Amino acid sequence: MRNNLPVFVILLCLCFALPVLGDQSGPIDWTKAQQMYKKNQSGESLTSDERQYLQRAIEARQKGEGPQPQGQQAQVTGENTGQDKVKGVSPLNELEGSYKGEDGGLYGKGRTEPAKVQKELAKSASEKIRLLDAEGNPSENGKIALLTIGMSNTSQESDAFIRLEKNNTEKSNRVVLVNGAQGGITADRWIPGSPLEAKVWNNVEERLKSAGVSFPQVQAVWLKEAIAEPAAKGEFPAHAKFLLDSLSALVRYAKVKCPNLQLIFLSSRIYGGYAATRLNPEPYAFESAFPVRWLIREQSGESPELNADPALGAVKAPVLLWGPYLWANGEEPRKSDGLVWKKEDFGPDGTHPSQAGTQKVAKLLAEFFKSSEYTRQWYLKGDTRK
Repeated sequence: MRNNLPVFVILLCLCFALPVLGDQSGPIDWTKAQQMYKKNQSGESLTSDERQYLQRAIEARQKGEGPQPQGQQAQVTGENTGQDKVKGVSPLNELEGSYKGEDGGLYGKGRTEPAKVQKELAKSASEKIRLLDAEGNPSENGKIALLTIGMSNTSQESDAFIRLEKNNTEKSNRVVLVNGAQGGITADRWIPGSPLEAKVWNNVEERLKSAGVSFPQVQAVWLKEAIAEPAAKGEFPAHAKFLLDSLSALVRYAKVKCPNLQLIFLSSRIYGGYAATRLNPEPYAFESAFPVRWLIREQSGESPELNADPALGAVKAPVLLWGPYLWANGEEPRKSDGLVWKKEDFGPDGTHPSQAGTQKVAKLLAEFFKSSEYTRQWYLKGDTRK
């Protein structure tokens, strides 16, 4: 996600974030592949051929092909088990006691469900989701766009989720899944004031068009974001507060770009204990859950900047809720569902998920949207709303 990473890590970060578009023949020009990465990092769109080319590059890197700069290989392939990075810490949804002054539960105070006011807002928002035409008007032939927003990990996982749901016979064919997440585009790069903001959202618009939908048809978002090298922002809670500010600006701006957006489901990062770079290791991956919780708590506390209730004035943000919580402490199974993160669930940098890792997230996403009381009525077949 950063231009100053080694070439082979850069390729890894980007290529994981790009959709699989097929195979090409001929040897890989690694200089050309790096140029494509830099193009994407600057916010420029990639053609289908360029995406395909970079996908080949990552597959080749996973086989050990490509350049290996002297003195840098150990940084990426060194033995870093990470099993002691968050020693004694349970997943937030199972955390008893406290962590650096923060209690357990996704929503705090041990709760895995939102506060009453937030539940009521979410229920009302879900009921507003309708089939809309490209201009955002109700239409029997309309669609519901579910957009994903985030960085490279989110893009990898979104691709896996979309592929998985193509075979889901329960899902409504009126719901269109669109991967808007982009490699290197961390939370602070989506918002006004970022030099990449316009290009980032132009990329989203192009992807929506390619899927046959528009910004006005986006009514739900899955958002999973982070900041690169959080240690540079200071130890907890400093880096978490920086992410909180970025997320707050992002969810408000998403409502501007997508005027009919009703719900945003947020996730924090997967396990980072195997990380071999400073991109987002532990305990920062675990701690990225707290900004999500703080953000939702601010909205349920009737923050004017995040207001989602028309009865309280101008709506400034969609309703915010937790989506699937993705963190587990390495190979220690979560009590709730047995989720573990093994080394083979990650690529060579220990930060970006492998195919096995993306499949885990995809399954958690699919189960969430199928079963959540705020999604199932519009996500699954059989909904008669117009």
